[in-house]
Amino acid sequence: MIPTNQRPPVPPTGEFLTDAQLCEWLQVEDRTTFRWRRDGTGPPFLRLGSRQIRYRRSDVERWLTERTFQHRAAEIAAA
Repeated sequence: MIPTNQRPPVPPTGEFLTDAQLCEWLQVEDRTTFRWRRDGTGPPFLRLGSRQIRYRRSDVERWLTERTFQHRAAEIAAA
């Protein structure tokens, strides 16, 4: 059994995720999601206002699936 403090984070509920929820779920800093948005390398996002960013859960899950590899050779072949 994995100790509580080492369990992977549980995805938040709801159709839309805030930037903070995404950061907590993926265990990344907000500057990482900012960089992903700036560079176009992260999951698709919605801008609801000048400071209102949301992510559709289905888009994030699809983005994660596209980045899941069985081994390093598969990752290199996909590049």
